[in-house]
Amino acid sequence: MRRLFPVTDVTDETAAPGGEEGREWSLAELAAAYAYPEPGPGGREPWLRANMVSTLDGAAQHDGRSQPISCPADMRIFGTLRALADVVVVGAQTVRQEGYRPARARAEFAAAREAAGQGPAPVIAVVTAGLDLDFSLPLFTSPLMPTLLLTGAGAAPDRVAAAERAGARVITAGEGGAVDPARAVRALADLGHTRLLTEGGPRLLGQLVAAGVLDELCLTVSPMLTAGDAQRIAGGPSVTLPRRFTLKSMLEEDGFLFTRYQRS
Repeated sequence: MRRLFPVTDVTDETAAPGGEEGREWSLAELAAAYAYPEPGPGGREPWLRANMVSTLDGAAQHDGRSQPISCPADMRIFGTLRALADVVVVGAQTVRQEGYRPARARAEFAAAREAAGQGPAPVIAVVTAGLDLDFSLPLFTSPLMPTLLLTGAGAAPDRVAAAERAGARVITAGEGGAVDPARAVRALADLGHTRLLTEGGPRLLGQLVAAGVLDELCLTVSPMLTAGDAQRIAGGPSVTLPRRFTLKSMLEEDGFLFTRYQRS
């Protein structure tokens, strides 16, 4: 892997003879490259980053899943971003499609998480209006940290009761059947989860973009073309004005670009 931006001495291959380009970065180096912002004078404020992958022609999935357009380096970064996060926010449809499982503890990050005051693994928080989920799945029956369900005040009482019987914690983050993204972010921060990561899917990411609560996008650009009618990384209604983000870093390995953009 090599760093393309910001430009440093190791960006120039002549400054690193013998293989900076081909060397696999350690997990500690990746963690440093993707570190969350340091707390301000008033303490740590919530910071929401998204991690998504897209092909050259804009597809966020192939046959309904992101794995076919990913690569080993992308999965190392995926695991690193999870290891840095307090909570992973994901949409219910993605939980169903991708077969989401609980986040696992990683021995390589155990000391760093303990030093940061984090649990052994990030909490999974599912955004779901109808609580239409299979509560017999491992995400609910065997998580290291109890799974959170972000839903609206109008959620059916019987589904709320079923979720709580399964061990999930139900959090009201909206009126009626809808979840308010800003309220969801604040509710998670009130629980002490300020280092937030979302892995989509596209519908949820579109809602977060439209609500103006996304602080950072970590986008892997896959050197593949799929054609077809796959979703983009963000869906739903368009925003009134495009949101401007600034490129903070870009890494490259085997033709894949690993970009990091932050809100301007």
